[in-house]
Parts: sequence; C-alpha cells; structure tokens
Amino acid sequence: MLDRFPGCSTFWIIQQNGELRMKQRKRKPAQATLIVLAVTALVVLGAASSASAKLVGEFTKFEQCPWTTEGVNRCIYSVTGGGEVVLGKKKVPIVNPVTLQGGYAKPVEGFSKFFEAKNTITLSKAAQPVPGGLAGLVNCKEISNTLLRISCELTFENGFTGVNSTLELARPASEIQVSEINLASKEGVALKLPVRVHLENPFLGGSCYVGSSTSPIPWELTTGITAPSKPNEPIEGSSGTVEFLEGGRILHLDEAVLVDNNWPAPKATGCGGFLVELLVNPIINASVGLPSAAGLNTAVLKNSVYTTTAAALKKVDSENP
Repeated sequence: MLDRFPGCSTFWIIQQNGELRMKQRKRKPAQATLIVLAVTALVVLGAASSASAKLVGEFTKFEQCPWTTEGVNRCIYSVTGGGEVVLGKKKVPIVNPVTLQGGYAKPVEGFSKFFEAKNTITLSKAAQPVPGGLAGLVNCKEISNTLLRISCELTFENGFTGVNSTLELARPASEIQVSEINLASKEGVALKLPVRVHLENPFLGGSCYVGSSTSPIPWELTTGITAPSKPNEPIEGSSGTVEFLEGGRILHLDEAVLVDNNWPAPKATGCGGFLVELLVNPIINASVGLPSAAGLNTAVLKNSVYTTTAAALKKVDSENP
C-alpha cells in the first residue's frame, strides 16, 4: 500500500550462525544502528556486484521502478496478499493481491519521498468481493422512491448482486511516505498512504467512492503496536523475515504485517449515479456506518516485499547494454 506496504520495505538484519536473519522482537536503540549499516551494505553490494543478465530473474520485479530518475535511491515491489479492511460496520478480506511499486528517495526528517511507477500503476486496482454482496449493503424494500426501489429489485433479480471493493490511491504517488527506520524498529509510522475505496456494482454505478482526493482515507501503517481511539483495541504488526537474493543485491521481506486501526473514513459519494445519488448515498452510508470516526476502522495488510537500490539496477543495466 503497501507495502506489502501494503506495502512497505524494510532493511534491518543481523547475523546469526553465519546467516542473515530477521528478528521479530522489540529492538533496542542500538539495533537501529545495525539497520543503517545493513542499508549501507546493500548499496555497496549493488554498486560492486558482478555482471548479470539485464533485469532478469528477481530483477524483473523492478521494471516499473523509475530508477534513472534523479532523486530515486531505492526501488520497491510489494505485494499485499492477505489481511482485511474493516470499514465502519463492514469487513472485507483481501483475497486478490494488491501491488505497490515505485521508487523512493533518501529520508528527510525520517520519511522518504515516493516516486510514481513508470507505467503509472503505483498501486494496482485489485477488486475484493464484499461478503454478502449488495444484500449486505442495501435492503431494496427500505427504499421509498418507487423507481429506485424497482431498479434495486431488478438488480437482484438479474443476479447482479455482487459488490466489489477496490482500494485506490486518492492522491498522487508523491504523497506516499516511507520510513525505513520506523518500519525496522517496529515503532512509529512506517507508511503513510492516502487511499479511497471504490464500491462497484451495476446498481451503485461506476462512481461510488468512500474517500476522495480532497478527503482521503489517511492510512498511517505500522509494524509495531497501534494506539487507537475506542472502541478499537491495540493491535500489533510484524516485521517479518528477510533474505538476500541475487548475490545480496535484493532484499526480500516476507510475512510482514502492517496495521492501522485509528483512521477515520468519510461518507460515501457518487453512489447510484448522478440522478439518484442523493437517495442512494444515505442508504449506503447508513448500511456501512459512514462516516466512521477513528477507532471504528481497521486495516491489516500481510505483505511480501522486494527492494533493491537504484545503484544495483544501474550496475546491471550498464553491464548489459
């Protein structure tokens, strides 16, 4: 998101019994130094690596990273393959993988600026089926407007009852922020991701959204422990496990879990189309429980992350013109 990030990357490693491993435990301040040293080591490995085929094998994951763009220091390919999003009164499991990809700069005041993927698909649009479908969101018999009620009933009769929920970026990719240190130390915000949720169904039309560019859903994901408003209780993420690939030039972070259960969600807008949204929006909002304050929503993202340096990709490219 991210991520995987959903998205996210991490670069903290220690050496144990001759192997590089990730430790899932509370880290002391001194361990943050090891994290920085690990990042530095990866940069050196990327610059001093031996010749290999041009963006083949694991390197193909970074084809959409803008690694030649000035300011890009690292590249990321992150897949969220599981987890769930609780929006108000509705829970949607993540069953279709969501990919976050792009590049990011060296950190400034703890956070790194993000750069959009070359193909502009920084966050892939993977539709997630909403449990219960339309019946879980709308009771046609409760709609007082006759034409709208008939339209709703016809949707049910024709079998178009499934509803998809698709996570999208609500603002430009440049507004994504990453903190490697927070991600590594399991403290503080690791990934800031402004998103919106697209609810899709023939009855709802093509412009039914929760969140927008002017009022995004502000995810501030952590691998640590959250401190949400009530009624939510604290939940804990995970820093996962890490391995080196391609001779140490790629870090693979697996089974990382990023969480946030202290974000607010605005009302749904645009539901039902231009002519009837004033009638349908209130129905959707009442059914889902929107707007919902911080402490009523949850995001749990289970990620697999691949990251490398721009220097490593430049080295591979220069060796294979």
